[in-house]
Amino acid sequence: MGAMIPDFVVTAITIAATFFIFLIGLAILALGVIYVLDITQTRHAIRRNYPVIGRLRYFFEHMGTFFRQYFFAADREEMPFNREQRSWVYRAAKNVDNTVAFGSTRDLRPVGSIMFVNCPFPTLEEDAVEPSEKVIGPDTAHPFTTSSLFNISGMSYGALSGVAVKALSNGAGRAGAWMNTGEGGLSPQHLDGGADIVFQIGTAKYGVRDDTGEFSDDKLREVAAHEQVRMFEIKLSQGAKPGKGGILPAAKVTDEIAEIRGIPQGQDSLSPNRHPEVNSPADILDMIERVRRVTGKPVGFKTVIGAYGWLDTLFEEVHRRGIGSAPDFITVDSAEGGTGAAPMSLIDSVGLPIQESLPMLVDRLEAHGLRDRARVIASGKLVTPVEVAWALCVGADFIVSARGFMFALGCIQALQCNKNTCPTGITTHNPRLQRGLDPTDKAARVQAYIENMVHEVGVIAHACGVPEPRRLRRFHARMVVSAGKSVPLDELHPAPALGA
Repeated sequence: MGAMIPDFVVTAITIAATFFIFLIGLAILALGVIYVLDITQTRHAIRRNYPVIGRLRYFFEHMGTFFRQYFFAADREEMPFNREQRSWVYRAAKNVDNTVAFGSTRDLRPVGSIMFVNCPFPTLEEDAVEPSEKVIGPDTAHPFTTSSLFNISGMSYGALSGVAVKALSNGAGRAGAWMNTGEGGLSPQHLDGGADIVFQIGTAKYGVRDDTGEFSDDKLREVAAHEQVRMFEIKLSQGAKPGKGGILPAAKVTDEIAEIRGIPQGQDSLSPNRHPEVNSPADILDMIERVRRVTGKPVGFKTVIGAYGWLDTLFEEVHRRGIGSAPDFITVDSAEGGTGAAPMSLIDSVGLPIQESLPMLVDRLEAHGLRDRARVIASGKLVTPVEVAWALCVGADFIVSARGFMFALGCIQALQCNKNTCPTGITTHNPRLQRGLDPTDKAARVQAYIENMVHEVGVIAHACGVPEPRRLRRFHARMVVSAGKSVPLDELHPAPALGA
């Protein structure tokens, strides 16, 4: 006769079976409730006609974003950044081998493709030099002299988590690059790594506003007193939302962020769609002069170019006042979006892309004889060496990137930047999600990304026969215009005659 099963085992099995039956009953009850809710509601036809299972549509629609990214989209077809672009940044940030074998997977025939013109006698390694130094704001009390080629664009503490800002600051400091604060003010995290800082003045004047929300000279002096703050950038518009102000949801406005910005905690942080006191090109120069006089440091502005006649008016006003009134730099942002959340109508259809607006700005400065006075900073989807080298050929003095550095921090393009649910801890203030981002490790990746970027842009420059990247000119690159045929950039964008 077999051994009898102990009573405690029988009891355990009975309890488990009862609990399992309870769970099944609970699931059936839940499905019944969902069925009733679906069949009686009137907002969604799919759920009304196909109760319960119709809900799977929304699940698959959401998951499709991720399945396409990893399984279905080809390496070079995904938007806003394809797998090849992201992979290059990931490898550069991890400081691993970034060479490939067996030929290029890039199709060189589509219109807009860039190809660099290699020289029959490329620059020897012993003749290659580091990027040259540039002086920004030579007539200010505290000019900024830097050789930094590739820098961190405006991303505010608030839009980014504190640990992400800290990692960026430390990485930039080690690599000798600058970092832009974005419109959210100057935080301890920005200063943590010792990097050079560009303080951005947004339309709400966060960080430089008084208790009534007005632009404050005293607050400007407080910010300028930090030696690390090297320049001030007046934001007129940004690529994510030209014509619309910044939006930071209440869930992201913590006590610390509220204090830094000078706003109430736990409320949506909304900035105007433009500076109320800036109504004309002359007003831009007035604001630049005010900030430069108070701070003694270089001042410029950031804009997305759409309408462009105002540039001529601005530069004519500079000559009327004197060349010293010119902006010390102009940051031109591309119109195809950025790190900020914005209406699709703005991201998709407002403003000019950097491929058109950058040469336009450089040419207008050249035509007015201001090219050597105002430095040009290019921003917008310039995350790999090809794009950065193109910007230098066209005439940029410096390149800045936001999303490239998000990839360096570990961004997986989950498209949740505005929801406080970023799975990599970059754009969330959820401590549980932030725990995955180690600022020490990520700072090393930011540093490696900058250094590998500068190195590979140098490789392109040397292949073109110039000793350093800032010697690249438009004739060093060609663009495909039709039927696989390319033309030199200096023919596509001929430099205007002085005074034209």
